[in-house]
This record gives sequence, C-alpha cells and structure tokens, in this order.
Amino acid sequence: MTAATGSKPLRPRDVVIQVRDIFDRHQSLTIVIGAIAVIFILPFVATLPPFNGFGKQNDWINTFADAGVFVLLASGLNVVVGLAGLLDLGYAAFFAIGAYTYAYGASSFTGLHIPFWIMLFVGAGVAATFGLLLGAPTLRLRGDYLAIVTLGFGEIVPVVILNSDQLTRGTNGITGINQPDLYGILGINSFGFQSPFLYFVTVVAIVTVAFILLYRLQDSRIGRAWVAVREDELAAASMGINTVTTKLLAFSIGATTSGLGGAFYASKLGIVSPDQFDFTVSFTVLAMVVLGGMGNTWGVAAGAFIIFEIQHQGLKTLGDFVQSLHIPTFALGPLTVDLSTFNFLNYQYLLYGLALVLMMLIRPEGLFPSRRRRRELHAEGDEVAELLSAETLEPT
Repeated sequence: MTAATGSKPLRPRDVVIQVRDIFDRHQSLTIVIGAIAVIFILPFVATLPPFNGFGKQNDWINTFADAGVFVLLASGLNVVVGLAGLLDLGYAAFFAIGAYTYAYGASSFTGLHIPFWIMLFVGAGVAATFGLLLGAPTLRLRGDYLAIVTLGFGEIVPVVILNSDQLTRGTNGITGINQPDLYGILGINSFGFQSPFLYFVTVVAIVTVAFILLYRLQDSRIGRAWVAVREDELAAASMGINTVTTKLLAFSIGATTSGLGGAFYASKLGIVSPDQFDFTVSFTVLAMVVLGGMGNTWGVAAGAFIIFEIQHQGLKTLGDFVQSLHIPTFALGPLTVDLSTFNFLNYQYLLYGLALVLMMLIRPEGLFPSRRRRRELHAEGDEVAELLSAETLEPT
C-alpha cells in the first residue's frame, strides 16, 4: 500500500501512528467506539476458555456491571490522586453518600419513588456538595496531614450511618430500593434483579459520559493547573494558579464521580448497608489507580476492571476451576498437596497482597502508565544506562 504515486510505501508503524493521531484528535468518538466494542466483546469473551471455567456468562456479565462501578470510582479518584496529587484515603465516604441519597429518593423506606435517571444526578450532586464541605476547610493541608483528614472523614461517615437507626436502619440497611426503569421504551420497564445485561449496558453508558467529561477537563486549562499543582504547588502558586480552588475542584469532581457510582450501585443491589463502604473500599480503589497507572484515565479504568474481576470472579471461582482440571495429588517434601480440596477463597487477600508487592517491584508505574509518569520513574535508570554505554564506547 502506498500513500500516493511515487511515494514511499507506508510501513505498519506509520499506519498505527496515523490511526492513533486520528483517535487523539477525536477523543469523544474514540470513547464511544470503545464503549460499543466493550458491550459486544466482553460477553462473548466470557463464553471462551479459560474464562468459561470460572463461571457462567450471566455471572461474568453481572460482575462486569459491578466492575463498571469501580471503574467510575477509580476514574474519579484518579483526578484527585493522579492529576492533582492529593492523597484521599476516605473516598468510600462519597460512595456511601451517593448510595444513601439514592436510597432516600427511590425506595419504600421514605415512600419517595423519584426516577432512577434523576436520582443519578441528585446522588452525584449531594456527594459533590459534601466534597466541597470537606475540602474547603482542609485542602490548605498537604501530604500526610490531608491524608489523615480524609481518612477520618472516611471512617466517620460509615459510623454515623451505622448508629443512626431511625434514619438509616443501622446494620440492617435500607431495602426495597427501586431498580432502573425505561418506562416501556424498547419494551423494557423495570430492570429487576435478573437482568445483568441491562445493568451492564447502563453502567457502560454512564462510564462513557463520565470519561468524555473527564478527558475534556484533563485537556483543559483546569487539567493543566491540576498537573502543575501536583508537580510543584509552590511553583504553581507563584505562576498565578489559585491552588486552593484548583484542589477543591479536583476534590469535588472526584466526589461527584464517586456519588454517581454509589447511586447506580444502590439501584443494582436494591439494598445499602454500612458494611459496604468501609476502609477496604477506599484502599481497593486507590490500589486500582496505582496499579492501573496514575494520571492515565484509560490505564486506571483497565486496572480497576482487571483487579475487580480477579478479586470477585477469578479468585472466588478458582477452586472450582482447579477441580475441573483434575490435577493429581503430588508430594511437596513431607507434605501431600491436593489442590482440588484447597480453598483459594480463604487466601484471596494473601494472593492479592502478593500481586500488589510483585507489581510494585516489577512495574512501579502501573500497567498502563501515563507518558509523563513513565518518564519520571525511568529517567534515573535511563541516565545510568546512557552513562554505562558511554563508558563502554570510550577507547581504553
């Protein structure tokens, strides 16, 4: 294939570069195309080996929908941690606020039955408001001090929910939450609890809209201000950037995305309770951001999806998959090991922790890092390599 008569033939690398440039110039279109591909490809992949050995297609689609919630959470936290450089250890609090806001607005508990599509925005807005209320007095703090404040907020919210029996039903949680409803459009009314594919498509649509907005912000003046604050807050302030309002905006956008995910999650489960929003959620989402690649929205989304699927589908069904392989019993020194009776579920956090340690040792920048972060983490190594190569080339 040639570009024109008499010109040099296009190499595959040139074609890839041209296609990438087109997608870079039309990011919104790229996100929409990627979302459509995800809707068609993932359910099909779930039927192929070895994935079909870890559960039925409906089981996979159900976890895909749940994974979409954590993709939303990780994308919002990426704005706070990856772009603005603020360590937020209480992110699950905004997740809980969004979920309980939806439970108040669309359940038999209050008698209100506001449509799902309205409550999505209400849940996101209430979470954003709390993000502003928390951030306004605390974002003048930096580093460890800010992390401790957010950690305290993340611990306070579940405790308040747990002890407010009359307002939240305490440990029992709020049940009877309304599911999404299309009101007869395309012949679909309430999603119900047996329609994982509808939830999957809905969360993909929500993630698509969120990604388009996040990418617009990332490439805007605000996004560049976030990066400047992350790199050197003092230098950013000296250049005329209002660091407090810039950080506050990042904090509120992260809270908005978390509240949006909480509202959808409450509608899907049909119940909310305090134990769904403990510190483990905040830690898991932060690990997703770090392992996926801080600062890279696509990388964070991929990291969140992979980690969630490994935790909630891979490790939980690993025992059944190993049994299906019929691995014979073997001796390991004085021990006799029978993997068919080994309960991998009891060791999921051990395996998860080992994976985190290995990941940070082998690829500290994450699975899909941003170009800037890759250069930062490998700059010192590259300089050493250049010095060694220069010394090798010098005549003796």
